[in-house]
Amino acid sequence: MADAFVSFAVQKLGDFLIQQVSLRKNLRKEVEWLRNELLFIQSFLKDAELKQSGDHRVQQWVFEINSIANDAVAILETYTFEAGKGASRLKACACICRKEKKFYNVSEEIQSLKQRIMDISRKRETYGITNINYNSGEGPSNQSAMATTLRRTTSYVDDQDYIFVGLLDVVQKLLAELLKAEPRRSVLSIYGMGGLGKTTLARNLYNSPDILNSFPTRAWICVSQEYNTMDLLRNIIKSIQGCTKETLDLLERMTERDLEIYLRDLLKERKYLVVVDDVWKREAWESLKRAFPDGKNGSRVIITTRKEDVAERADDRGFVHKLRFLSQEESWDLFHRKLLDVRAMVPEMESLAKDMVEKCRGLPLAIVVLSGLLSHKKGLNQWQKVKDHLWKSIKEDKFIEISNILSLSYNDLSTALKQCFLYFGIFPEDKVVKADDIIRLWMAEGFIPRGEEIMEDVAEGFLNELIRRSLVQVAKTFWEKVIDCRVHDLLRDLAIQKALEVNLFDIYDPRSHSISSLCIRHVVHSHGESNPGRRHTTIAAATAGRGQQQIKVTPRQVAPAVDRGHARHSIHPDRRCLHPDPLPFSFNSRQLRKLNI
Repeated sequence: MADAFVSFAVQKLGDFLIQQVSLRKNLRKEVEWLRNELLFIQSFLKDAELKQSGDHRVQQWVFEINSIANDAVAILETYTFEAGKGASRLKACACICRKEKKFYNVSEEIQSLKQRIMDISRKRETYGITNINYNSGEGPSNQSAMATTLRRTTSYVDDQDYIFVGLLDVVQKLLAELLKAEPRRSVLSIYGMGGLGKTTLARNLYNSPDILNSFPTRAWICVSQEYNTMDLLRNIIKSIQGCTKETLDLLERMTERDLEIYLRDLLKERKYLVVVDDVWKREAWESLKRAFPDGKNGSRVIITTRKEDVAERADDRGFVHKLRFLSQEESWDLFHRKLLDVRAMVPEMESLAKDMVEKCRGLPLAIVVLSGLLSHKKGLNQWQKVKDHLWKSIKEDKFIEISNILSLSYNDLSTALKQCFLYFGIFPEDKVVKADDIIRLWMAEGFIPRGEEIMEDVAEGFLNELIRRSLVQVAKTFWEKVIDCRVHDLLRDLAIQKALEVNLFDIYDPRSHSISSLCIRHVVHSHGESNPGRRHTTIAAATAGRGQQQIKVTPRQVAPAVDRGHARHSIHPDRRCLHPDPLPFSFNSRQLRKLNI
């Protein structure tokens, strides 16, 4: 993955040399040297990334390269910003002096990077990292060709197949339970391990025509491990009655008890269905259930959880369904449905596939991702390599760990697709993302290679490719075009883990966050879930930088106390409804980007 950031840095350095035509000779040489060195180092990254899983020293070596690439981009962005700002003020000799100082500072910082590059070059020889050519199509020179191929061959793929494998009878059974003539408000709990399809099943029930006809009021919230009861209550209220500015201002001023009463009053005369997805603790449900009145009108609540005790204790008279694993026959049926080209599977390949599917223990997510991975492996030898790799990870229980299947599928992505997949980690759990939004974000980040194709079309091809590989799920389509998408929570966890490893972004938790000395591309606030005490937090305070404050975002309530530093990038969490106003604070922003996600 570090290769992605080195490619991005090389591109930025090249653009800088083209744009800064009047750049003085010495500085131009420094930038050219830096670009050439990064290009040279890039040829060794493939070997390093293959070795790093078993060698902490190599992991650190790759991390240092990524840090240098990020710092190089930050230096040039800072220089470009300062030089542009000064151009309109060159009215006196003092301005010329300031410009000289900028040249000196940039040159000094590049000298520091040169020293770091020489250090890691020595380590490369010590660690035995060798040059591997990019003949597999992942190299920078092949990115545009790969993008064009994706655009030609990729189309929308349905991601709901496994509802029809082993779950049809379950859907009918649970629908009958929800629609039965029982006036008491009751809770239907679905539990099972991650990847079994709890959320998919709940979503299928939620969107069923029978449910739409029977429950005029519906709402869906995702709780997750870290939650804030007040935010959950607000989200339910918003989904039921919309979010006018007056209502939002009122909700922001309410205490938890006020919100609970407000929601009860809102629901007491209605027949409602509320899905409370991904509950990890009994306390989470206990903090919410008082807000759901029993109007004796047949209202229902659906809970999904991985914990049996949460499901069993949600409602003494409720209905509990334990989601089962697929049988071997159902597992093969699901794999077969998801495989893109069944005709290319010769008997020897089918035998390999059946062995691998059997070791997935009937876990739908593992089977679907495995199918997506094998769909892009052509021939018996490549399928055998996948099997050999997975067999190394088999534990005493004789099954493949799902994390190994997910990681293998991620590692099989091209550099550009890895960047695009990791970007989903910045979105909240279970967040439905507009396809147009994620495409524009990828383009703004420089993830989409330039070529003859229209960049939007290339980015759309990337999104469809991630869907084909079952790493991204389709949430909504129109005329076979993807409109909305999402990622499974286990895949989101993988994206966050990998993104943190390469310093793509940092997750801000005010209880445990330590300020990094490294340059971070983005900082993402954890949406208040992890710190219930600061309910007014819009975006959190965090800094990171190369000596200066490169990133700074702050809660609006404490804005007056914030040191007015320099900012580079920020991610504004999903407060499009709660806080539609511009950022409620001001400071000397540097390359600041506010993203409503």
